[in-house]
Amino acid sequence: MDFTQEYNQKLVSADKAVQLVQSGDWVDYGWCTGTPVVLDQALARRTDELTDVKVRGGILLKPLAIFEREDAGEHFCWNSWHMGGLERKYIARGLAYYAPIRYSELPRYYRDSDTKVDVAMLQVAPMDKHGYFNFGPNASHLTAVCETAKHIIVEVNENMPRCLGGFENSIHISQVEYVVEGENPAINELGGGGPATEVDQAVAKLIVNEIPNGACLQLGIGGMPNAVGSLIAESDLKDQGVHTEMYVDAFVDIARAGKINGSKKNIDRFRQTYAFGAGTKKMYDYMDENPELMSAPVSYTNDIRSIAALDNFISINNAVDIDLFGQVNAESAGTKHISGAGGQLDFVLGAYLSNGGKSFICCSSTFSTKDGQLKSRIVPTLNPGSIVTDTRANTHYVVTEYGMVNLKGLSTWQRTEALISIAHPQFRDELIAEAEKLKIWRRSNK
Repeated sequence: MDFTQEYNQKLVSADKAVQLVQSGDWVDYGWCTGTPVVLDQALARRTDELTDVKVRGGILLKPLAIFEREDAGEHFCWNSWHMGGLERKYIARGLAYYAPIRYSELPRYYRDSDTKVDVAMLQVAPMDKHGYFNFGPNASHLTAVCETAKHIIVEVNENMPRCLGGFENSIHISQVEYVVEGENPAINELGGGGPATEVDQAVAKLIVNEIPNGACLQLGIGGMPNAVGSLIAESDLKDQGVHTEMYVDAFVDIARAGKINGSKKNIDRFRQTYAFGAGTKKMYDYMDENPELMSAPVSYTNDIRSIAALDNFISINNAVDIDLFGQVNAESAGTKHISGAGGQLDFVLGAYLSNGGKSFICCSSTFSTKDGQLKSRIVPTLNPGSIVTDTRANTHYVVTEYGMVNLKGLSTWQRTEALISIAHPQFRDELIAEAEKLKIWRRSNK
């Protein structure tokens, strides 16, 4: 069947499409690189007509047109499943709010709860000959969004990579109410946070030494995971597999170095499996039409059972800080919001259930405040308002530039001693003194 006629019947201007939105509606904006552009601009032009429109999405890579006006908060608010730098700025303006949830739960949340989706607006790849619009590197939870939505509008972008190989990664023309042809902007890029520092490289070396041949990798975003990726690409490791929440540039480098083939994966052999991706054009070009990659919903990629089924699973993620009890905060600086729960806990739990699996929480031992003060990332107790992303019972390996410790099964005094041993030397006496007050210090390891 030729779906061109149906496409042309549903093709409208962005201004007409957004007339579906009414005051009080919940509007889903897609995810990450799937956030609409011309539809967002058209909705912004209706600002004076609308009030209390709740917009939902996550990981914005460019500013939203609906928030350009100073009075935007009287008309729209942003509800994010996972936050980045732009969204933190919207929080400061009173425009954005985080919705705490394990990322893996999103598809079920949409399908099984009373979630209201009045209008879904998604940026997609051009329709294929079978009538499908691919979500690009954003399978994530978008099929569940579309199954729940009253109205679906797709915004076509010819530059969106077609990410195949899995399931729940596209929508058919028959399910779409309106088609809008966008301006085909380049897909927004997300850098890796700059080149790896000496600290990043020191941490990476410790982790890479723990990775066996035939491992299955999950990398988070940031300098340290990227540094790990670079070292793997330069190493003698072989037969690596990929099963990750987020696909990042480091995987491209490892694959092009011939280190990834997925031959040892227990499930999805020979495939690099992921829920979404954000990176540079190099990565988007690599993902486009690549049969080796497998685009799948986050309920599959982040399912603890999927992770545990893969032998020698290696999970590598960042932290903001960690306390002497082993509680990991990867989401906030006190009450100041930074990120979100994402899938870190799922991968920490799943990696430990994997045969030979390990999870690594990595961070620099210190950071500098805006006024130049040096602060320890290993703290006696998490600051008031800080979020516990990984509970103390689940934390496995913790790594700083001063070493690596395995906290699994250690009593409070043992894990305190272990964590202080990888803290910056300048703060060890202070941490010991605080540990004594907390009754979790037994002896000195200085």
